[in-house]
Amino acid sequence: MNHRFLSSHFLCACLMVACGTAQADTIKVLTTGAFKQVVVALAPGYEAKTGHQLDIQNDTAGALSKRIAEGETFDVLVLTPAGLQTLATRGVVDAGSITPLAKVAIGVAVKTGTPKPAIATADEFKQALIHAKHVAFIDPKSGGSSGIYLDQLFQRMGLSDVVRPKAVLVPGGLVAERLVSGQADLAIHQISEILPVQGADLVGPLPEAIQNYTYYAVALSARSQQSPAAKAFMAMLTQKETAEVIRSKGMMPAP
Repeated sequence: MNHRFLSSHFLCACLMVACGTAQADTIKVLTTGAFKQVVVALAPGYEAKTGHQLDIQNDTAGALSKRIAEGETFDVLVLTPAGLQTLATRGVVDAGSITPLAKVAIGVAVKTGTPKPAIATADEFKQALIHAKHVAFIDPKSGGSSGIYLDQLFQRMGLSDVVRPKAVLVPGGLVAERLVSGQADLAIHQISEILPVQGADLVGPLPEAIQNYTYYAVALSARSQQSPAAKAFMAMLTQKETAEVIRSKGMMPAP
């Protein structure tokens, strides 16, 4: 992993080069849904400084990997480190550009104004699931990290038969929106995807004993490794100042 991308000097140089290009470029950024809010928050500053535009597209980690395997192109990719390493071995991303960004915890949410269940321990979380009428989470079949983990967690806790009949499986996007629409009274999703939903309140993260953190990293497409505009945006993602944006979106920046 090339941690030199963290250098603010590198960022300034990239921005200067990007601004000096004769023609504005459109940089395609593919990102997992959990990290989308950070990318969106940085986009106006990047576009104002460079004159380039960002085409931001998000999906589950599994769906992004499938889209890329089917030939979809991009300039910058935010994905799990394992996913990026796999793509690097195939020559799809520049291995030397892979840089850690953040990690995010899974949280529990309820509709604003409704009672918040106790979830401080695994047993309390289990009771919250038992008493909920409808539980929303990412459909494991969609390839979403939290959905895959929760499906396995419910099995380990002996709750699969309890949760399955009242599960509201979401193929992608913001699970907590199902609280606002009335389709669910409990939502479980990565915290960074709960906070943006108006009308949903974060109860808190899963207890540490059953918590699962998802890690994210960024890389340049192998075909874009010489693109000043793409490098400039990646440098902005990995600069020290971006850590505060990452925290504000419910994630923890990488060391």
